Amino acid sequence: MQKRNRFALFVAVLTIAALACNLQYVQPATQDPGANFTAAAQTIAAVVNQTLAPTQGQQEQPPPVNPPAETATPSVTASPTFTLSPTAAFTSTNAAVTLSVTVDTNCRVGPGRVYDYIGGLYIGQVAEVYGRNTANNYWYIRLPENPNLFCWVTGQYATVNGNFAALPVFTPPPTPTPKPDFEIKYAGMDSCVGWWLEFKLTNIGPFAFKSYSIVVKDISNGIAVSGAGDGFTDLGGCVSSSIILSLEPGKSTILSGPAFAHNPNNHEIKATIKLCTKPGLLGECITHTIEFKP
Repeated sequence: MQKRNRFALFVAVLTIAALACNLQYVQPATQDPGANFTAAAQTIAAVVNQTLAPTQGQQEQPPPVNPPAETATPSVTASPTFTLSPTAAFTSTNAAVTLSVTVDTNCRVGPGRVYDYIGGLYIGQVAEVYGRNTANNYWYIRLPENPNLFCWVTGQYATVNGNFAALPVFTPPPTPTPKPDFEIKYAGMDSCVGWWLEFKLTNIGPFAFKSYSIVVKDISNGIAVSGAGDGFTDLGGCVSSSIILSLEPGKSTILSGPAFAHNPNNHEIKATIKLCTKPGLLGECITHTIEFKP
């Protein structure tokens, strides 16, 4: 019995000693905030993983991405940059439309004889055409002798080359107040007692002409002759003549000039003719000059 008690006491002492040895190595636990946060984070992650874990047999879907409000800088995808190329200016590929005449032709500020004369297109010249009227019987051209001047010529004596249908139709300027006007052309030379030059006069205005004056100068030798009268006389050599008292609108007549004592053939000649709407060189008068070589 005593031995048993001693054995029991010995076991108890060993047990207490073992406990004492263990207790000296046990340090009081010091609270570690980082460990707490780490543990919390691991716990949250475990919960999130468990929540988001795919159910068996279902296809795993990526979690929705919702950017935090206000705090995150949004991702910016660069938009493509477009470069605008300038539009090329329109360039017509049509060949230029040109015009020539078979007789010397007046060029006016509008399509008609009522418009003022500003130049002429002569035989052998070629003008570029920039427009037309609605009837296609007048053409808007650039004068070859003056590229800064544009005017209208009649198509009566014109030959047009090119696609004139593509030309723009121009609106003519307002019709001017009607006034007397005429055209003058050299018509030949005649002789009987002396030599005289003849002129074709055409009334292109709205009023009749009743009288005239004329000065013809031989530039080659400086000699000039002159005359005037009511009505218009056409001398037919030495045997015949005719006279009209009034040159009506749209009509033409031959006027014989005063005679030279010499033959002016192949000389430089300048002729100035004035026509008036009343006898005696009264009323409205207009003067034209031409130069030529007979």
